Amino acid sequence: MIGSSHLARFWLRCRDERAAQIVEFAVSLPLLVVFVVGIYDFSGAFTLKQKLTNIARDTARIAAADPASDLTNPNNANGLPTSVNDAFQALQNYLSANNIANCGITAPAAPSALTWTFTASSCTAGVETFTINRGYYYSSLGGGLPSATCAAGAIGSGNLAVISTCVSIQYVYKWQFGRVASLIGSTTALPTSITVTAVAMNEN
Repeated sequence: MIGSSHLARFWLRCRDERAAQIVEFAVSLPLLVVFVVGIYDFSGAFTLKQKLTNIARDTARIAAADPASDLTNPNNANGLPTSVNDAFQALQNYLSANNIANCGITAPAAPSALTWTFTASSCTAGVETFTINRGYYYSSLGGGLPSATCAAGAIGSGNLAVISTCVSIQYVYKWQFGRVASLIGSTTALPTSITVTAVAMNEN
């Protein structure tokens, strides 16, 4: 009898569900944290990319609307052609208006094949790169998207090269998702920067 009463109490305790919620919460908490951080992180990256895309488009339009007569003979105090200087000033204004750190971005010393590359490394996350190619060309019959360096691709035989302005922004984005995903044993490789490009046909 004594053994059977102990066995009955044991099974009664096994059927007790008073602590089940705590166990379920402890098991699901890491997954919940990953979901919350993932939503926050990816929405932040998406919003930043949308802002940078709009900035690149507006900057390309501003540069493309300026004359190209001073590209090889800069007349600004900072040594930049008017169109490139206008685009550079617009970039800084847009970054400030959208509360995006410009990381102390500075003008390059000299262009390379009508391509000016601005860099900044004062941000703790990494280096920011801003590229303007005033001699970018693409095929009138269509072509691929410009690269992050705005380097002009080869034009196929018989295709008309449309001279335009290419603007590229590479902005370092520090992800939190990868670190949190390691809580559940996941090793996620995410891009180190957000890159956007825009092209506008030169008007002058």
